[in-house]
Amino acid sequence: MRIAIVGPTYPYKGGGAQHTTELAHRLDALGHDVVIESWRAQYPAFLYPGQQTIDSPEGTPFRTVRRKLDWRRPDGWVRCGRRLRRTDLAVLTVLSPVQVPPYLGILYGAARSTPVLALCHNVLPHERKPYDTPLVRALLRRVDRVLAHSEEQAALARSLAPAPVAVAGLPPHLPARRDGRAAADGVRRRLLFFGIVRPYKGLDLLLRALPEGVSLTVAGEFWGGLDATRDLVAELGIADRVELRPGYVAAHEVPALFARADALVLPYRSATASQNVWLGHEHGVPVIATRVGALADNVTDGVDGLLVEPGSAEALREAIGRFYAPGEPERLRAGVKSVDPEPHWAAYLSALLS
Repeated sequence: MRIAIVGPTYPYKGGGAQHTTELAHRLDALGHDVVIESWRAQYPAFLYPGQQTIDSPEGTPFRTVRRKLDWRRPDGWVRCGRRLRRTDLAVLTVLSPVQVPPYLGILYGAARSTPVLALCHNVLPHERKPYDTPLVRALLRRVDRVLAHSEEQAALARSLAPAPVAVAGLPPHLPARRDGRAAADGVRRRLLFFGIVRPYKGLDLLLRALPEGVSLTVAGEFWGGLDATRDLVAELGIADRVELRPGYVAAHEVPALFARADALVLPYRSATASQNVWLGHEHGVPVIATRVGALADNVTDGVDGLLVEPGSAEALREAIGRFYAPGEPERLRAGVKSVDPEPHWAAYLSALLS
């Protein structure tokens, strides 16, 4: 089957690009003729304040990529759609509602001559703007099928449009694998918050919950700037125990970050699907996570991490206290196992292609 995936890939960074690339490789391995229709310029800078591209690939780049799409060139959107007329399946990778205008241009060019699947990483953003719902509704009403990453997201998609919706959990597409070094010997009394810092991810709750005698490393891009976090750290009087490492963390830097930590903490207020539990486990550390989205599905409470109710600094503080009970960090670390990606990808590809 001839399949075109419209979405980011190297030199774009992050989970969306990693997923698009791995999906292309997996479909190619099944014998399909795959091309990625990617971006020369994906977003205006004011809509994506972080670093958009990287100099070195994370994983193996896919061999067949057209980098012609540009958010400033509607004529290029239509031409991409015309190219899709020659495919048997077009997959639109939906990461943000700001992609919808280009995708509508692509669909106009495709002229409904090929089946189109909207692959929704998030049907709607965690932090929504007034135009998000109308834009996503307009897109989903023009596609043939939708693939969502949870039953909750599938229900949201069904509420917006009549297209059939399939559900498959987001499969592992980790940017960095364990490099052979062991997780920290002994107990460091240091936790890790990893990834893009946005309000829904709850860093402020973790800072308020941080117990005396425990340190924290925060590594990732701060979308709203550092000032609010620095002010909160100063207000709480924990500057001597909080290390801020702003900026994108390249794949080769990831193992050292996890090797210094006793646990990865994911204090999200809301979530759909995330790779971060698997990333923590891949690097040998337990995960303390809230019971939201797929986070709770990937942590076995009391075995390879701890689960806590979302939105409460007090509940998070209590969970960290339980984690640091004598012998608990070592016991939970012993329960950590790396994820086997194969069954997850088999189920995912079956849902996508059915």
